[in-house]
Amino acid sequence: MPAAFPSSLPAIPTAPLTTEISDALRAIVGEKGFIEDEHGKQPFVTDWRGLLVGGAGAVVRPGSTEEVSKVVRLCHEHGVAIVPQGGNTGLMGGATPWPAHTGIVLSLGRMNRILEVDPVGYSMTVEAGCVLQTLQETAASHDRFLPLSLGAQGSCMIGGNLSTNAGGVQVLRYGNARNLVLGLEVVLANGDVWDGLRALKKDNTGYDLKHLFMGAEGTLGIITKAVLKLWPAPKDVCTAWLAIRDPRAALEILSEAHAASEDNVGSCELMSRSAIDMVLRHIPGTQDPLKADTPWYLLLEWSSARPRRDGTEGMSEKMEQFLADQLEAGRVLDAAIAHTVSQSRNMWRIREGVAEASRAEGPGLSYDVSVAISRIPELIDEGLKAVLGILPTIRPYPLGHIGDGNLHFSFMGPKGMDQQTLTQYKGAITRAVNDLITSMGGSISAEHGIGVDKLDELSHYRSKTELDIMRTIKRALDPQNIMNPGKVLRL
Repeated sequence: MPAAFPSSLPAIPTAPLTTEISDALRAIVGEKGFIEDEHGKQPFVTDWRGLLVGGAGAVVRPGSTEEVSKVVRLCHEHGVAIVPQGGNTGLMGGATPWPAHTGIVLSLGRMNRILEVDPVGYSMTVEAGCVLQTLQETAASHDRFLPLSLGAQGSCMIGGNLSTNAGGVQVLRYGNARNLVLGLEVVLANGDVWDGLRALKKDNTGYDLKHLFMGAEGTLGIITKAVLKLWPAPKDVCTAWLAIRDPRAALEILSEAHAASEDNVGSCELMSRSAIDMVLRHIPGTQDPLKADTPWYLLLEWSSARPRRDGTEGMSEKMEQFLADQLEAGRVLDAAIAHTVSQSRNMWRIREGVAEASRAEGPGLSYDVSVAISRIPELIDEGLKAVLGILPTIRPYPLGHIGDGNLHFSFMGPKGMDQQTLTQYKGAITRAVNDLITSMGGSISAEHGIGVDKLDELSHYRSKTELDIMRTIKRALDPQNIMNPGKVLRL
């Protein structure tokens, strides 16, 4: 949760958006695609949490790849900086322009067409401005499944998901966003269009260029279209809410769940009692699935594309037996299986509502980190000890995708403490958490990206060799540094 832009401004182009350039941009995208008044620009220069507010000469909303190409080429010719933006739901400030930004925000929201669904080939071709939930629903209407799933799916856009290599709750089984992509179309910093929009499972002809742009956060080019992989739609799904002994028990449960489910574990989400209580306070309609009084819980979901048939053992029966075994082993203290769609949705609403609830709760800090799965309990124990040693009254609410080693190590400020005061502790807490993560061979950003919030942390923790390679790539593809300048890397 970035509280402010870093105090040290990186080098960014500040070529002004002249009247001549503005008129040329308006001519490319039309009146409905060009926003210049301050009120209209405000949602595009403010981050999702309302903590960062940047600047922009204009917001440009192209409606096609051709228009994106023309806009970028014009900006390249005049040295005007571009901040690409999708649904503006990121938590690291990656889609928010710096206050000194004088160029444009390029919003892809108008590019929201689903170009092709190929059920036989298990793929769909889409534009970057498609909302993730719309793509999920479209896949389902063709009896197919798009596994990318996260809390912001009702408003985030696939271009942003791919640009940040988003994770979510299905990574355990299907992988991150980059693992769900067959091909991309990208507009480069000079306006050229790279057409890599191929629905090929196998293509061994040189460098796999698409992976340069996924996770680059718009600093190397603008993703305009994608070919996404689809899977068979789940037909037999069982969702369960478990009160568990501790995080180590969670790992043991997950380890045994793979075999018990016949390798059908879709999600395994660790939640602290404090995170659950925060959601119940702020998200209307949510209900506690269990009245247990224990610090740790698991949301466990198994799914199979094979429909359940009468007289055969389905996911629910397998789950019931598995939970009985885990209760006997002492790893599970209590459990509830969702027997209706509404019960399952309630469980998922609690998990997916954490970010929204934390925004309502007040000032906080959150660290999107990863370690080897077996070290999650150690990270929680040592991390809490380190942070509480700095600010004893801070309120932890850790949670995460325990199946892939990704923990959202999150904290609400002490009751009554404002954001400005909490920010005074942020530097020490961040260094303590990231030092611990690094000492454990982990990553300081598992799925949220770098943006501006972790700009200096990346420089601190990545090796000179790694940073030099990244800067070499950036300078080769964007020598003028006009693509989302001041994000991910300092040049």
